[in-house]
Amino acid sequence: MRLALRIAAGVAVLFGAATVASGGNVLFGTGAAAAGAYVPFVVWFNFFAGFAYLTAGIGLWLHRRWAARLALALAVLTAAVFAAFGLHVAVGGAFEARTVAAMTLRTLVWAGIAALAWFGLRMPAGSASDLR
Repeated sequence: MRLALRIAAGVAVLFGAATVASGGNVLFGTGAAAAGAYVPFVVWFNFFAGFAYLTAGIGLWLHRRWAARLALALAVLTAAVFAAFGLHVAVGGAFEARTVAAMTLRTLVWAGIAALAWFGLRMPAGSASDLR
């Protein structure tokens, strides 16, 4: 299980770095034109979530229980933003099809990381690692 958590931590950190870079490029760089009909609230959420991805990855690497809660929160929040994006599309808002694919991937990746972290970082009540 330790190896699986290390792999999940690496995925989280890489995913976070890529998310911050791509979101930052759209929001602050020259990527807005290439992004097409992007949905601002989705890009802003993903940009800020990228920093949380990095934090969760570091926590998973260090086997901190709080990282499991953070991963679960990221999965839930990503799914909520994806649902809001779906509502945006349903009412006729402009969007890029690649956003559907990206949000599907993000939701599945964080649901998987959260499940792995939740079960991988469970410890008996009262153990010293409860304090971390």
